[in-house]
Amino acid sequence: MALLVWQDDLNIGIDVIDQQHRRIIEMLNHLHVAQASMQRAAVGEVIDEVVDYTMSHFAFEEELMEEAGYPFCAAHKRVHEVFIKRVAEYRLRFQAGEDISDELRTMLSRWLFNHIRGDDQAYAEQVKAHLNQFAREHQGGGWLGRTLKRFFG
Repeated sequence: MALLVWQDDLNIGIDVIDQQHRRIIEMLNHLHVAQASMQRAAVGEVIDEVVDYTMSHFAFEEELMEEAGYPFCAAHKRVHEVFIKRVAEYRLRFQAGEDISDELRTMLSRWLFNHIRGDDQAYAEQVKAHLNQFAREHQGGGWLGRTLKRFFG
């Protein structure tokens, strides 16, 4: 499987989320490189990094949706929970000595691309509107307004 490449249709228009998604894709490419090196310890480290980073990304994303009052936040969170359980199963299989790198990378890349293009695109407009409203209310050239503009576009 070749290295993954960011595609413009993966942008949801919330800069910080788009950057986090790009970082996950970079990690999936690191998994490919670690796998090619045939060093099991390196593969394990990348798997742990992908899982940990993705979980923190999910928490951040869920907080944004909740703050924006996104009506399907609970359903989106359940999708994340099912995904985390699925990846945890791969992690256990790897720890048991099974070579799951190709299978995991394929599943992760397909799931991520489909999730971004579907579920994440679905909440983007409501979250952007909420963030823009919040930034307008706290504008005044203050630190908070500038920071929000920098991170959330």
